Amino acid sequence: MGPTRGGGRTPAGPVVPDPYVSVVRRPSLPSLAPFVRVIGYAGEAGGGSFPQAAELVLPNGGLQLLVNLDRDELGSRAAGADRLTRGAALQGPQSGPVVVEPEQQRAVVWAAFHTAGAGPFAAVPLAAVRERLVGLEDLWGRGGAVLRERLLEAAAAGGPQACLRELEAALAEVAAPERAPDPAVRMAAARLGRGVSVAEAADGIGWTTRRLSAAFAAQVGLSPKRYARIRRFQRLLARVNGEPESHDWALLAAEVGYHDQAHLIHEFRALAGMTPTAYAPRSAAALNHVPLLG
Repeated sequence: MGPTRGGGRTPAGPVVPDPYVSVVRRPSLPSLAPFVRVIGYAGEAGGGSFPQAAELVLPNGGLQLLVNLDRDELGSRAAGADRLTRGAALQGPQSGPVVVEPEQQRAVVWAAFHTAGAGPFAAVPLAAVRERLVGLEDLWGRGGAVLRERLLEAAAAGGPQACLRELEAALAEVAAPERAPDPAVRMAAARLGRGVSVAEAADGIGWTTRRLSAAFAAQVGLSPKRYARIRRFQRLLARVNGEPESHDWALLAAEVGYHDQAHLIHEFRALAGMTPTAYAPRSAAALNHVPLLG
């Protein structure tokens, strides 16, 4: 296997136990429900060191808001380049794997957005944050600069659930409903996620492919073709379910929508930086996180 896009480490091999305790739920504020899929708190269980030197995070086509409660920094490496911000940031959509250090995940609060749902919270077209980790102070101003402190105070006073309530309040404060996604873009994204072609998705909403491509880049952050490739890859990971050695890859290729096994392997390398048989996720509940050796 060649070097990963994120920095040359290799998968650690066997699936390792998930080292986190977590609280994950849907937002309770009705105003957030159309845009925010889930919010969560993840914290290391028991203290001490992580079993892996780093993790490869695979693309899923979405955006996340991340807040590191342990240290006032967030960082990743992709395509040989480091990205570093303060401890609250928006992770734009990725078209390939990125490497993150487990130490940054000791205590993390996050929000994952519905497809095209991040627009009301980003203040810029989402194509502008593609492949980027953008500090919230650059998007929200002072509200972004103080979010981490707000969440730390809430967590100290009331634990993870209080922290998540404060995150919801902060999201509601900055939301701009006028930047809500076009329902047609969401409809096209849903069809692309099921495996239809870009031309079919555009035709299904009565648009040209050019119009769909422009709106999709602004509201989803990726081109329709790239998004469809990533969602096909995610359908494959769901079928593999963390046990790649037990599957017939030629059969899976046909079932998921690849031309053949060679096409599947080529796409897997492009999107994960490894072959399918080298893929060994952290756990069956964390299929997009692959522990790496140092």
